[in-house]
Amino acid sequence: MLKNDPEIVREIEAAFAAYDTALLANDVDALNGFFHDDPSTVRFGHAENLYGFNEIAAFRASRTVVPNQKRMRTVVTTWGKDFATVATLSQGGDGSRTGRTMQTWVRFPHGWRIVAAHVSSIPTPAS
Repeated sequence: MLKNDPEIVREIEAAFAAYDTALLANDVDALNGFFHDDPSTVRFGHAENLYGFNEIAAFRASRTVVPNQKRMRTVVTTWGKDFATVATLSQGGDGSRTGRTMQTWVRFPHGWRIVAAHVSSIPTPAS
């Protein structure tokens, strides 16, 4: 199994960039399109545990706060041609907290989709 095939890494980088654009624009339809429509898809957030696509979509529909963040240290790891993870940090607001995002992506016949995601934050370490 080939790790980090450059072509697959570029595909995931493009998919994640499109996801990030949709997130910053609060484009709910686009955001929903990035998640696999299945009851086993999971997203753990700052204050919510979402099980299944329907709970994720309902959360997106009710969200009014649009994050203002800058991504840092994004790491894309691919395994073969159909499985990848994205791990990234983000900084926004007053800089007192560092956001952390971890996503698991799977290629389906209809394209790359997130099957699991975790979003959390920790106090920003002192420099």
